[in-house]
Amino acid sequence: MILHGYWRSGASYRVRIGLGLKGLAYQTAALDLRKGEQKAPAFLAINPQGMTPALQQGETVLTQSPAILEWLEETHPEPPLLPKDAQDRAQVRAMAALIGCDIHPLNNLRVLTALRQEFGADQATVDAWAGRWITPGFDALEVLVARHGAGWSFGDRPGLADCYLIPQLYSARRFNLALTPWPRLLAVEAAAQAHPAFQAAHPDRQPDADG
Repeated sequence: MILHGYWRSGASYRVRIGLGLKGLAYQTAALDLRKGEQKAPAFLAINPQGMTPALQQGETVLTQSPAILEWLEETHPEPPLLPKDAQDRAQVRAMAALIGCDIHPLNNLRVLTALRQEFGADQATVDAWAGRWITPGFDALEVLVARHGAGWSFGDRPGLADCYLIPQLYSARRFNLALTPWPRLLAVEAAAQAHPAFQAAHPDRQPDADG
């Protein structure tokens, strides 16, 4: 498998965690989003949307991190990213979607670039924009982790919700958001910091990381 991604991309980070939790080996094909490499013809032939991540296996290419993670769960069911009970699975998917649909899209690179280039936003404004959308999401997640977590976001083992949460916490720090209001989220992060799959997936440990 080849994972086309960018070291600091939250969506690529999610997939790296998922691959690590499944114990799957992969090769990294790095794209520097700041240089627009995702829009190069060679990559558009792989993913016409020109976005990362893309997971390539032979002639098959999967895009969009939720679809990739669900595919990993269906094709490599052990260890599971989702609980067995259907209602519990829906709860975990909702926690993941809270980040993937409601928080992350509003602070990804292309949105922030538009804020800077089209609306003249400086870094302080960008940070405020990101915090505006991260804060209510984390407020809700703090409640959900208190309700469902037992060391991790849901239950006592890492899973799908953690694949989303840990990259979003990393991103929140990049926008200088104080995280002390969410101690349960930070407790999950502490557990992740001691887990090999999360350690290996961290942006700073990627071959294309440049600080």
